[in-house]
Amino acid sequence: MDSSEYIKIMNNINSDVVYRAKKIKLLVLDVDGVMTDGGIYLSSDNKENKRFYAQDGHGLVILKSLGLKLAILSGRYSKAVEHRGNELGFDYIIQNSRDKLDAYHKTFAQHFNETDVCFVGDDIVDIELLKKVGLGVTVPNANYKGLHETCDWVTPRKGGYGAVRDVCDLIIMAKNET
Repeated sequence: MDSSEYIKIMNNINSDVVYRAKKIKLLVLDVDGVMTDGGIYLSSDNKENKRFYAQDGHGLVILKSLGLKLAILSGRYSKAVEHRGNELGFDYIIQNSRDKLDAYHKTFAQHFNETDVCFVGDDIVDIELLKKVGLGVTVPNANYKGLHETCDWVTPRKGGYGAVRDVCDLIIMAKNET
């Protein structure tokens, strides 16, 4: 998608989505299929590598500068995720979490109102948390198509190819509205 098409999409976001995005204080991200394209690269010595989109990282750094808290909530464990999360200054990195709603309650519920939280997920295990938070977001390449109907917003770009930056841009835009 070219930049003029992207700008047009971002300028035509439903006003309710923008209103919800303005309230966000915590952004929680799934990893595989959201922060990455979902691919897992294994070397012959069984080391795992992941591909992250650099512009997503820049958007996350901007959100941090605006005072937002950042969290990773993943069903798998990966050293690459831990490294990327630390590099970008994530406040929370939760991996091996099979029950994301339970992890949300244990880690965030006492610190944040549900309306203050945006969660970005892409699979059936994410549905309950997506329904609970103030802004539920998925990607066009979601593994479970029912997510599109469950979520408040679907990013213009796929996971691993700018979807996280789309969410950052939405929140930045919403917070800059008067």
